[in-house]
Amino acid sequence: MDDNFVNKWFAGQRRGMLVLALAAGMLAGCATSGNPRDPIEGFNRAMFDINDGLDKAIVRPIAQGYEAALPAPVRKGVTNFFANIGDVFIAINNLLQGKVPEALSDVSRVAVNTTFGLLGVIDVASDLGLEKHEEDFGQTFGRWGVEDGPYLVLPLFGPSTLRDAVGLVADTHADPVVWVDDVPSRNLLLATRAIDNRAGLLSADKIVEEAALDRYSYMRDAYLQRRRSLIYDGDPPREKDYSADFQFGAATEPAVIRMRLEPVIGSANLVVERYDGEESSAATAPSVLIPEPLRPALVTMAWANAANPLLLPAAGQHGH
Repeated sequence: MDDNFVNKWFAGQRRGMLVLALAAGMLAGCATSGNPRDPIEGFNRAMFDINDGLDKAIVRPIAQGYEAALPAPVRKGVTNFFANIGDVFIAINNLLQGKVPEALSDVSRVAVNTTFGLLGVIDVASDLGLEKHEEDFGQTFGRWGVEDGPYLVLPLFGPSTLRDAVGLVADTHADPVVWVDDVPSRNLLLATRAIDNRAGLLSADKIVEEAALDRYSYMRDAYLQRRRSLIYDGDPPREKDYSADFQFGAATEPAVIRMRLEPVIGSANLVVERYDGEESSAATAPSVLIPEPLRPALVTMAWANAANPLLLPAAGQHGH
């Protein structure tokens, strides 16, 4: 069979799956949840349960076996190898977003890691001060002003939005791994990357189980918050202030708490959102508004590439 035909069929299957998911979501839209960010919550929760069941039955055990079988340095090398491939893809998106210095940095990372880092197995570029970025077409569309649209849980790929689902189709075409001519090699690379990505998230499972009373809502809110942060390179504009809904006394100017993202020690895939203790008025602060009753420490998990673990390389810790 012609390899080009197989490649086109392979990509077409993913496009078809996305179309089916979108169509199902639109059909489910007649029974809206009342949540403007998640109008098809019924469909999304059902798909979340299906994905979660598959993860517990198949994906997670394989990832646990992978983690047990390979020592940490070997797994790190695998992660770095796919991250190096992803830097080509990331450079394209940085260029499309008009971030030329970042795009040049990404290209430099590929050149350095491919030549001096054994095809990317060793991340020499980071040691030289070339920062790892994280970009995809969903973020690029967001930078172009495309609204995220309704939240959507895709089969197998997990959390997404309408904009990110469309971006996922573009991601598929831009992914160098998908276009490897040799079909067995390509499938092996895709499977290895997916397993490596999932293994990198195993440490997050316990955190989610302990922190979330409603895992679906927890994952949805964490995903939407993280995507917004990535699109604006960690400095998103303020969203609508809902703090007035929590005012129990006389109306006062809402306080604003500045927040920062910190990597979880020992994990390259988790980010903890913390308060830095600085407060200012809503009129002057460029930070996310946190209502007074919601000030107890909020911990959210940033699932690297949770929306597309089968297509994209492991994410870096920063989105620039």
